[in-house]
Amino acid sequence: MAVRAAVLPAVGSPLEITGIDLPDPGPGQVRVRLAAAGVCHSDLSLSDGTMRVPVPAVLGHEGAGTVLAVGEGVTHVGPGDGVVLNWAPSCGSCHACSLGEVWLCASALDGAADVYARTTDGTDLHPGLNVAAFAEETVVSAACVLPVPDGVPLTDAALLGCAVLTGYGAVHHSARVRPGETVAVFGVGGVGLAALQAARIAGASKIVAVDVSPDKEELARTAGATDYVVASDTTAREIRGLTGRQGVDVAVECVGRAVTIRTAWDSTRRGGRTTVVGIGGKDQQVTFNALEIFHWGRTLSGCVYGNCDPAADLPVLAEHVRAGRLDLSAMVTERISLEGIPAAFENMLAGKGGRALVVF
Repeated sequence: MAVRAAVLPAVGSPLEITGIDLPDPGPGQVRVRLAAAGVCHSDLSLSDGTMRVPVPAVLGHEGAGTVLAVGEGVTHVGPGDGVVLNWAPSCGSCHACSLGEVWLCASALDGAADVYARTTDGTDLHPGLNVAAFAEETVVSAACVLPVPDGVPLTDAALLGCAVLTGYGAVHHSARVRPGETVAVFGVGGVGLAALQAARIAGASKIVAVDVSPDKEELARTAGATDYVVASDTTAREIRGLTGRQGVDVAVECVGRAVTIRTAWDSTRRGGRTTVVGIGGKDQQVTFNALEIFHWGRTLSGCVYGNCDPAADLPVLAEHVRAGRLDLSAMVTERISLEGIPAAFENMLAGKGGRALVVF
């Protein structure tokens, strides 16, 4: 059956909106009709080659929809069920999984090498980051779908698949923000907006949002920011000025640029913690000298998928949504069609907006 999808024909090429042929779900697979898909900066990183996946591919890894059919052996969901797509399913048996670090699963992205569909002229297609959410429908491994929690609208639930899990996890699992601590979030995109809300939920006393665009201040304050700083050469100094010249306890970097990572580090107090969420290229080299590492006693850590276990964290996030502590719809700055994805990529490159949502 042919459905419309956004196909990346080659790295660096523009996306093509075209028809693709999807097979029926085989054993252990699920066919999903997408309700919505978020346009994440990671999709842009896939299209320009910062992150490598087999091509041609259908991108999109943040989505939610309704199960149309299931293959043999699938029992945890059935036709008619609402599901969130999980782009990084854990195998449960590798070394990382045995340590409980399922977000570092060695096999999580194995499915991206599979051929999951074909163009109408017969060209093999790969599923981006496993789930190929930039399409009206997709066929995925059963491990890539989780039931939508009660009380979360299906369209909003799409954001749970990446931005919210990542931003929430960066604050709660990686940085482990404690009540009363001060936090700076660098980058007011989808993940940054989730991190701001997560810092508020954690009870942070001061939450500083940092972005290159002054136009994002209202959006950031709505998400929980108490202060807003437009990024410049004096950002670290401004943040220290907002915190009694000490610096924040925690900085969450959601951009993935060397200069931003360095600034986030410089913005924390002595003994502070910096969590890097943004995905940067190999050319982004961050340097420190040995003396400052000793003197400042700061911690710098990476963060993959928010260090989350989606199966365990989705119910927690849903409770925050139901209680009104987490507003998913407030993160959406633009609702677009499938054809609007290329323009959304351009907006991300220009540093505009929070999260574009493709609504099917």
